[in-house]
Amino acid sequence: MMNTLPKSILGRTGLWVTKLGYGAMELRGTDHFPRLNAKAASAILNSVLDNGINYIDTSPDYGYSEQIIGEQIAHRRAEFHLASKCGCPIEEPDVPHDQRKPHDFSRANVRAGVLQSLRRMKTDYLDVVQFHVSPERAELETNDSVAELLKLKEEGKVRFIGMSGTMPQLEDHIAMNVFDVFQIPYSVVEREHEDLIHKAAQGGAGIVIRGGVSRGVMVKDAAVIDEYPAFLRPAFRARRQLWQQTNIDDLLEGMTPMEFMLRFTISNPDMSTTIVGTANPAHLLANVKVAAKGPLPKDIYAEACKRFPKMAAEQYLQQLP
Repeated sequence: MMNTLPKSILGRTGLWVTKLGYGAMELRGTDHFPRLNAKAASAILNSVLDNGINYIDTSPDYGYSEQIIGEQIAHRRAEFHLASKCGCPIEEPDVPHDQRKPHDFSRANVRAGVLQSLRRMKTDYLDVVQFHVSPERAELETNDSVAELLKLKEEGKVRFIGMSGTMPQLEDHIAMNVFDVFQIPYSVVEREHEDLIHKAAQGGAGIVIRGGVSRGVMVKDAAVIDEYPAFLRPAFRARRQLWQQTNIDDLLEGMTPMEFMLRFTISNPDMSTTIVGTANPAHLLANVKVAAKGPLPKDIYAEACKRFPKMAAEQYLQQLP
C-alpha cells in the first residue's frame, strides 16, 4: 500500500483529501466505454483504495458506475470520501448518452436522484452531492433546488453540497455563496476558468478539478477524438492543437506530456484534488507515481503559465494571425 500521495483540505468541508482523486466515469459501461466484468471492476477500484486515493467522484449519468462502486467497495466505505451528482434523469444505467432524458432540477428529482445513488452505492450518506451540467442560477432558484439538497443534508444523507460548473454560469454559482465544493474543468490547455477557481477558493470552497490531463487528447491520434461525443470534439481538437504548437521541450526535463500535465494541475495553489479516471490498473499506478512527485518546480510552473493562454484553446487559436 502506498501512502505517499500529497493531501489537502477540501475547503470549508474540512475533508482531508488526496490531491489525486479517482473519477469513475470510465466505469460506465455504455457508449464507447466497455462494460467491466466483476473481476476487472474489483481490481481497479480496490487498487484505487490500496494506493491511498481517498476521493472518488461519480454520477448517475455515468452508466453502471455507481452500481459497480456499490458492488465492489461498499465494504470499504470508511476508507474514502464519495461524491456524486444530482439533477440527472432517473433511468436505467444502460440508456445511451444520446437517448437520455433531459436533466431535471426539480426538488422531487433532486431527492429521487440522491436516494437512488445511496441505494446503488450501498451507503447511508454521500460526502458531496453536486448539481450536474452547470444549471443556470435562475433554474435552481425557480425549482428551489438548493433547498432540497440542504434538506437532505439536514437528514444526514448528504454531508456537503456542490456544483459541477462551467462558464458562463459559474460566476453566478459562486455569487450564490451556498456551495461547499466546486468541480471545474482545468488543465494547462484549458485555463479559462483559472480566475474563477481562485475566486471560489478565496470564498472558502473546496476545488475539485476535472479534465486535469485533458483526457490525454494532446498525445492521442487525432482519429481517436472522433470516438467521443460530437459536442466534445471541437474543444478536444483545439486543446490538442494548442499543446502541439506550444514549445515546452525545455520544460519537460524528462517528464512525459501526461506527467507534465498532471503535475501542472496539482501545482495550482487553489485546487484541492484532481479527479483522473481510468479503467486500466497500469494507468492508475502510473498516475499515482506521478502525483506522488507533487507540484512542478516553481520556475517551471511559472514559465508554463506564461506560455499557455488563460483562455479557451478555441478562442486563443482564433485570435492568432
